[in-house]
Amino acid sequence: MRNQQEQPLIGESPGFLEVLEHVSRVAPLNRPVLVIGERGTGKELIAARIHFLSARWDRPFVKMNCAALAESLLETELFGHEAGSFTGAQKRRLGRFELADKGSLFLDELANTSSRVQEKILRVIEYGELERVGGTETVRTDVRIIGATHEDLPALAAAGRFRADLLDRLAFDVITLPPLRARPEDILPLAGHFAVRMAGELGHELFPGFSANAKEALLGHPWPGNVRELKNVVERAVYSRDEADAEVDEIVFDPFESPWRPKPAKKEGESSDAAAPEGPYDFKDHIQEREIALLRDALAQCRYNQKKTAEHLGMTYHQLRGYLRKYELTEADAESED
Repeated sequence: MRNQQEQPLIGESPGFLEVLEHVSRVAPLNRPVLVIGERGTGKELIAARIHFLSARWDRPFVKMNCAALAESLLETELFGHEAGSFTGAQKRRLGRFELADKGSLFLDELANTSSRVQEKILRVIEYGELERVGGTETVRTDVRIIGATHEDLPALAAAGRFRADLLDRLAFDVITLPPLRARPEDILPLAGHFAVRMAGELGHELFPGFSANAKEALLGHPWPGNVRELKNVVERAVYSRDEADAEVDEIVFDPFESPWRPKPAKKEGESSDAAAPEGPYDFKDHIQEREIALLRDALAQCRYNQKKTAEHLGMTYHQLRGYLRKYELTEADAESED
């Protein structure tokens, strides 16, 4: 199983361990599963674990990112096509459903599929059959579907943007992954794993670890990009060291940060200053609203790192904390914005 994955599943937080227990319960069942979570939380790794803990472990585990292709191409990728079905189709091609026969098919970004594709997926789930694009022959296939998305599928179904009947069939069980900010116990173990692997890639004999300052920075970051962002940040920190045997002390969260970074061009007619409301208004309330908006914007630009936000705004860290307390912009509220 480990050879099939880019990285092992690492974690000891209660939320993460609960997910692993959930996976162990549902993996043996021959039913569809939905894996829900923010980008970078490891949905594909969880899908692979479901497959390799099932009775299908020695059969194909096929993956498809549904957001990567246009509707017409996605349909042929999933269901295959017959020779001559469209220009350039010189021979029959099997789709992912047929390639995953007797195994599992991981459909990532499932919310991006069209109603037509969703209807054909539903038919495979209900009847175990499909027709290739341009064909009339019914093809039988035995596939376990593991779907994934970072979107709210019930809300999309209620809005008519996702088939409710398909959602009912896919949601035999739903595994929702916690974001990294909700599992702080896992940040340093994950960081250590990525650092050791990067040091090995660079040919270093060992990784001496993170300094106290680096650990504090890693633990204080809200990680809007989750484990994927953590991996990139740690690998960049390891390779950027001046000496291979030195601890990692500096953590750069934003590689684009620079005093010479190009500023976004203003749209035509856009003013840098907020226009005053028309008619009489409460000046004090208006200024307070502007200050809150500027604070939120600065926090977002600095990826909710309060020390960098203070520098960005030309104030001390304690002055920023005073403003955040004044306007009740707590750390939890700030994190909820990402």
